[in-house]
Amino acid sequence: MAVAVILTAAAPAQAQGKLCNKRDVVLRTLEKKYGEVPVSMGLAKNGGVLEILTSEDESTWTILVTMQSGISCLLASGEMWVNVPALRGNES
Repeated sequence: MAVAVILTAAAPAQAQGKLCNKRDVVLRTLEKKYGEVPVSMGLAKNGGVLEILTSEDESTWTILVTMQSGISCLLASGEMWVNVPALRGNES
């Protein structure tokens, strides 16, 4: 995908076959090229931080994981992000 090309152009390190680079470089690149910014994040059991970035019009999205070293790796990217309402148990 185009995001993979952008990260490659930013001189990424390779980690387990994923495109990786310093978090600030990845975030700057995604914002500049796609207008994507973080909209959600969570702490993974392995200590990494999982982030979802989307463009303002939600036409593109990227999922990153950032490890304690500060290196972020691209997990997935695509188009046409849709936020869905959270379903919270049985509301009877």
